[in-house]
Order: sequence, then structure tokens, then C-alpha cells
Amino acid sequence: VQLVEGGGGLVQPGESLTPTCIASGSIGTSDMGWYRQAPGKQREFVARIDSNLRADYSESVKGRFTIARNDAQNTINLNMNSLKPDDTALYYCHLAFPVSWGQGTQVTVSS
Repeated sequence: VQLVEGGGGLVQPGESLTPTCIASGSIGTSDMGWYRQAPGKQREFVARIDSNLRADYSESVKGRFTIARNDAQNTINLNMNSLKPDDTALYYCHLAFPVSWGQGTQVTVSS
């Protein structure tokens, strides 16, 4: 399964973005999630959602980001609100089974 992200961009602090990930095949009952990697830092977990729509978030984004999935369309998105400069990173879509990663979409938060 191939994953393709889109919807990143350049925004000012406090604004919103909603990156989307489209899978080339069925995501079935697999968990799906988002990770991010800022320059000079390791890739870190952001959010995850399972087939029962239970979601987990990192502490740094809890209350600001919301992950959603649409199994009929094989997509997930990440609604990001109240963005901060520290949210600047390359955001990657992840499929747990079979393990797949997208190529990433850049999110830049800057005034």
C-alpha cells in the first residue's frame, strides 16, 4: 500500500491546517497515524487512530490536533488548530499493517 500526503503549507502562529493522507489500497482494520520530524530532530509520534475510531495523541498536540479516518475512501487527515512555531516539521502518514510510510508533507509555522 502506498501512502500520499498533501495539505501542508506555510501558516502564521495560531492558524490551522488539515493535512490529508490517501492510501492506494484498502487500509482494512489497521491503525493509522501521523508522525513528524523537525530539522535536526528524530521522528516523533503525533497521533494515531484505530479501526474503532479510538485516537491517541502526543502531549504536545493534545487538545489542538484531531485525527480522523474514512475507511470507505482509504484516507486519514489531521486537523491542526492553534499552530505554533514548534509544530514546524515534515509530517508523515503511517500505516501499521502492512507497514507503510508516506513521503511527507511540510508544515511551516512562522510569522
